[in-house]
Amino acid sequence: MSKAPPAAVLAVVLAVVLAALSACTTGPRPVDVRPPDVEVDTPAMRKVKARIGMESCEPGTGAPVEGGLPEITLPCLGGGPDVELSSLRGPTVINLWQARCEPCRLEMPALEEFHQRHGDRVRILGVDFNDVHPDAALALAEETGATYPSIADPGGELMAEDAFAIGRRGLPAFVFVDADGVVVGHSSGGVDSLAEVEELVAEHLGVDL
Repeated sequence: MSKAPPAAVLAVVLAVVLAALSACTTGPRPVDVRPPDVEVDTPAMRKVKARIGMESCEPGTGAPVEGGLPEITLPCLGGGPDVELSSLRGPTVINLWQARCEPCRLEMPALEEFHQRHGDRVRILGVDFNDVHPDAALALAEETGATYPSIADPGGELMAEDAFAIGRRGLPAFVFVDADGVVVGHSSGGVDSLAEVEELVAEHLGVDL
């Protein structure tokens, strides 16, 4: 009858197995590399966007400013012009969201109501952030009735940008940009009413609605 291997041998074998498993685990995607195989503008997506009535993105016209948004260009979700973030001017509420973010889904109707009532004074701009499922993102927009425009950041390029403070807050999140293009505030998302959005706008942008 063969003897059971000593405990020391078992420990070594276990360590080797765990090391091998760790080596096979896929780590997080580098935040400065956009996945080359994620398309955010296809004929099918354009059809969905048209059916939703989602507005197209509007490129800004300003030059980069100190304390403003980063000099990063991102595509419009579902088709439309690319947006150079540093060129945007406010007052604007930027909302970072994802297709599979439940708090994002719950707050989108309130953001849409704000957009419908106050969009002529304060713009809403969504960012489908670090999301490799833009088709699901458009499906969520259709489900919630969100017609305000969104840009797409499938590679999470904004993760490392201080202007967005994503690492400190998670999703959903708000970034507030004033008329001069300066980032003047951040807030965690999860709002559930028009009044809450109006309060955030008054607090961070000084716009009473």
